[in-house]
Amino acid sequence: MTAPEGRGIAGHEDSDTFRILHVSTGNVCRSPITERLTRHALSVRLGDPLGGGLIVESAGTWGHEGAPMETNAEMVLADFGADYSGFVGRELLDEHVIRADLVLTATRDHRAQVISMGHSAGLRTFTLKEFTRLVRAIDPATLPDPRDEGMVERARALVRAAAALRGWLLAPSVDADEVNDPYGAPITFFRSIGDEINEALDPVVTALTGVSARR
Repeated sequence: MTAPEGRGIAGHEDSDTFRILHVSTGNVCRSPITERLTRHALSVRLGDPLGGGLIVESAGTWGHEGAPMETNAEMVLADFGADYSGFVGRELLDEHVIRADLVLTATRDHRAQVISMGHSAGLRTFTLKEFTRLVRAIDPATLPDPRDEGMVERARALVRAAAALRGWLLAPSVDADEVNDPYGAPITFFRSIGDEINEALDPVVTALTGVSARR
């Protein structure tokens, strides 16, 4: 059988884009928040709504296909000044994993489900908080300068470096790499999850772009 074309498949790293896929369960709460906060952070730091070649998407392992995100999730994004319009939920499919250069999941169970789909996903799939922990340990001076080699090459190098560190930097507790599901919870809990996601994303976006957040 011929392997389907896409990211993670040998010989297909010649694209000028880098796809980040955020995964949760229903694709109506956590992963939409993470997707849109990532896009917002890229736009703010780079002054480029297209993210310098970084494409950010999301899907759910039990995705509510065609559904809008939860109203409380929209409110969280509005708090951050991020765009929540036009979102449509998706069920996670093989093609999403195949095309992704980096998959960031809400929980370890989601990570396991993505990896179980195959497509050489193991080395490019992390929980969001796991990836944050690994990224913090990577010296940015060892990554390609995006001004010289481009954002895409820097992003690919970052994923390789993070994968090499996995197994050396373990989580301090079993729950440290989890983002809890706010589905059905009040807006206060949604906002706490939004803050948690935003905090985890900050060093990731800095490492991807080489640009720190404006304080």
